[in-house]
Amino acid sequence: MLYLAEVQKTTASFGLGGKVELKLLACQRSEQNWTAVPGEEVIAAEEAKNFNAGALVLADLNNNRQVKRVQEAGRQLVSILQNFSRMQEKFKTQEEEIEQWKQSLTYQSQELNRREMEMEARREQLQALEEDSEKLEQQRQEIAGAREEADRLREEIERKSQELEGAWEHLRGEMRRLEETKEDIQKSAGLDAEQANKLHEILSRISGAVAPTDQIREQVNQAFGLISGQQTLLDQHWQRLEQKRSEAEQLQAEVDRQSQDLETRWQEWHQAQVSLDQACGEVKIQQTTLQLKQEEAQNLSLLLQNQEDLYQQMYRLAESSDDVQVSARIDLEALDKMPVDELQSLVQDLQRDQDKVYHFVNDQEEELRLQMEEIEALQQKIQSANDYDRLALETELAEEQDRYQMLNETLVGQRRNLRERQEVLAKHQSVLQRRQGIQVDSSQERPTVDLGPVLSQLDSQRQQQAEVLQKLEGQVSQMRGAIEQAQGMISQQTGEQDAKRNELKQWEENLRSQRSTVAELWGQVNLYQEWLQPTQDSLNGLRQASEAIAGILGQFQEASDYQLQAIADMRQVMQSLVAEQAPELAAS
Repeated sequence: MLYLAEVQKTTASFGLGGKVELKLLACQRSEQNWTAVPGEEVIAAEEAKNFNAGALVLADLNNNRQVKRVQEAGRQLVSILQNFSRMQEKFKTQEEEIEQWKQSLTYQSQELNRREMEMEARREQLQALEEDSEKLEQQRQEIAGAREEADRLREEIERKSQELEGAWEHLRGEMRRLEETKEDIQKSAGLDAEQANKLHEILSRISGAVAPTDQIREQVNQAFGLISGQQTLLDQHWQRLEQKRSEAEQLQAEVDRQSQDLETRWQEWHQAQVSLDQACGEVKIQQTTLQLKQEEAQNLSLLLQNQEDLYQQMYRLAESSDDVQVSARIDLEALDKMPVDELQSLVQDLQRDQDKVYHFVNDQEEELRLQMEEIEALQQKIQSANDYDRLALETELAEEQDRYQMLNETLVGQRRNLRERQEVLAKHQSVLQRRQGIQVDSSQERPTVDLGPVLSQLDSQRQQQAEVLQKLEGQVSQMRGAIEQAQGMISQQTGEQDAKRNELKQWEENLRSQRSTVAELWGQVNLYQEWLQPTQDSLNGLRQASEAIAGILGQFQEASDYQLQAIADMRQVMQSLVAEQAPELAAS
């Protein structure tokens, strides 16, 4: 099984010997699944001796927890982090897509509701148009009926005219016969009874041949009334047509104006989008620069960590060996010139100070030992405890381990301080004994290696690099703040751009709907025009035909009146002739 581990090395005295161990950190469960190793599990691994202490490696262990193979974990960690980053980007993209889908579904739902309302409004308009069409069709049928009635009247008038023409011919014949009879009467100077009766019969037949015009005139007047009523309805429809045409022209002008405004707004949006894309490009450049700065800071931090590790290793070397000293440099010439009494007092002060620190460190060491015993006792309790008590004991164990770690880290500096004080005290005592004339067995003294200058130089380099790192981190922090501020502005502008785009899309959709409404309104106007104009033309033709019939009827009435007047004149002439003949008949 594959584990992620940290290389730990312990060094024996004088840098010889030591052992290499692996601290197991995480275990691979599957290709993309890693689980942290509970506790601090450490196994021996000589295979990792070529790696530096603190290095992260991948260790392949068998079932017996023995190391089969160790390899560097850098590339694998980079690959895992890249996969994790890609998965995060993928999840973020999927979340954005889901959010876009939600917005799209919401917009589609709103659009569907709006379309349903528009369809309902159009259905009502179509129903109104159907009703108007039915009314127009009914009026057309009425006009067609009126036209048929007018045609019937024209045929009847023509028939009456033919009858009248026949009556006129008959009248003319009778008139000729009457003239002939009159001439005979004048020649014979009188009328007998038989001739008078015959003339009465002829005049009666002529009077009966005159056709009546009252019924025809009444029907013509009814036709004019029907035409007038139809014209009133058509005038209402013409007025409605003009209203719809005016409404269509106004709506068309509004649609044209909104189209121009929409085009201007789209141009402004595209210009803002170009500026936003430029800002995004600048932010990407700043992010690249920030990444380089971060890598530089990371490398510098890693260098400082290595120097700190070297510094700590040298101190641990000094602590593990009596032949190495790390005390600060002491001015031996000043000690040689110092009065013996003053030097002796200084040594006594250093001795008391060293004793204090020594007792304090011993007390801390004892407390650390008791703390370790407490941890071991808790670990034994955990092994034999049930599941319910184990949770509380593990929490207590974690707290005790934290306290132990904190105390141990504190003791590292205290031990180092004690070691330095012991070295300083030893040098002062050596100078004091030499000046007091006390012989010191030099054969028992072993040469020591003073690491103080080296540690001072390392500490100076650490401080310089720490200042550079602090300055670099300040730049990184400043750049990160500027990038975050720019990203915030870009995010805000992106939101505003998206909102404006959605608004413009909605505007386009509304404008498209208005164009459809305008087209429908113009269609209604054209349809009204197509329906009304032929109907108006038919009604005008019917009016002209009715007026022609009325003219013929007037002529017919005038001829009838003339006929009746001629008959009356003939009756009067006949009566005068009969009156003249009567005395003669009486005398005979």
